[in-house]
Amino acid sequence: MLGECTSLLYDIVLQTNISDSWIWQHDTGGGYSMRGAYALLTSTDADTVAGAFEVIWHNQVPLEVLILAWRLLRDRLPTKDNLVARNIISHDARFCVTGCGAPKTAKHLFLSCPIFAPLWNMVRSWLGVVSADPELLHDHFIQFIYCSGGLRARRSFLQLVWMCCISIIWHERNNRVFKATGFTVQQITVQKREARLKRNVIGMARGSLVALESSK
Repeated sequence: MLGECTSLLYDIVLQTNISDSWIWQHDTGGGYSMRGAYALLTSTDADTVAGAFEVIWHNQVPLEVLILAWRLLRDRLPTKDNLVARNIISHDARFCVTGCGAPKTAKHLFLSCPIFAPLWNMVRSWLGVVSADPELLHDHFIQFIYCSGGLRARRSFLQLVWMCCISIIWHERNNRVFKATGFTVQQITVQKREARLKRNVIGMARGSLVALESSK
């Protein structure tokens, strides 16, 4: 990562006859404005979503998991808030299936639910990487796959890990909805299932990484 950061400075030329100044690069003529900042933020959000869709497809990931990820990033999963919006379930039934008391949205289920959210920290600790959890799912996806640098092999590896994690969370959600069973991340750890979960997540991803590197 140090080499990647250093490469960003290669094209910078210091000029001793020019004083330092602040420049709003997105409007060098008119300068900074609230309207310009808002336009930048909204366009960046759209670019981030488009960028997430560009890198989501992976030939080592099962089709059903790819479809799950695609629907998740487009907010097209049958979460309770979406079902309420379509009048399929009542407004009173909008709460999370884990019983945490929060309205169940895709963002809540995958990123902030106290039952499932600890999975991300567990996986990052296995991988030895440090990263925050952005509030938006497509931002979370992009940040997760780039948290170890921009090399293609690393990005592909972390992409597979992210797919495994959302698949695990959605599987546990379905167990609760359709079978009235399911484990929390803490219960998985207590019942000594952590080693198996770790093998599943890391093993699947590393196996695909080996296949990727051997194909070069």
